Amino acid sequence: MPTRFLFRDDAYLGSTEASVIAITPDGGIVLDQTVFYAQGGGQPGDQGVMRAKGREFPITNAVYGAERTEIAHLAASPDHGIAVGDRVEVALDWARRHALMRAHTALHLVSVVFPFPVTGGSVGVAEGRLDFDIPDAGDVDRDAAHAELARLVALDRPVTSRNLTDAELDANPGLVKTMMVQPPRGTGTIRLVSIEGLDLQPCGGTHVRSTAEIGRIEITRIEKKGAKNRRVRIALHA
Repeated sequence: MPTRFLFRDDAYLGSTEASVIAITPDGGIVLDQTVFYAQGGGQPGDQGVMRAKGREFPITNAVYGAERTEIAHLAASPDHGIAVGDRVEVALDWARRHALMRAHTALHLVSVVFPFPVTGGSVGVAEGRLDFDIPDAGDVDRDAAHAELARLVALDRPVTSRNLTDAELDANPGLVKTMMVQPPRGTGTIRLVSIEGLDLQPCGGTHVRSTAEIGRIEITRIEKKGAKNRRVRIALHA
């Protein structure tokens, strides 16, 4: 039985009740539905708490199962006493999740400022990075890039998502910006994230509702990692 990924439909849900459908060999708690994002695509898994049987304990990570159709919630201790069939409630560390949503959406805008193939990246709490393959890179003007990124944030463009089929993606290969990581296939649909008038690309991560919600942002460094590779680092501020 697969987990229902509630965060795909509404990234702003902070908690949910659910039933335990499996316990993994390492004590991971698999639920029939969850608001917890499982680590992947450069974004860390969510953290928070699980409440059951009159007590509460921390969840330190969420990870996909082998088929990527189930999400296991990893407790701080495997001796959590939860069993298949139990009813539980899970609640996010919302401040951490929202910071990741801001950072992930900001990195989509970074890929607009630098319209080149992405060779790597990671999303952190209020920070992040993307690596680009830039032909004839030379010196990149950080101040100009920073100003353009701030301008895009201030446009307050809505961020939405929809699903497309594998065949639709095959017919539009230019939607995929990442060279090293391809969107997961085999489930019948692929999630497409749109920043109105600015960006459209497959992404399974969590995002804010508008670019203005990203808030104050800066490009902190542009690092030379090779003849063509440039690493762009960002920081977000409260």
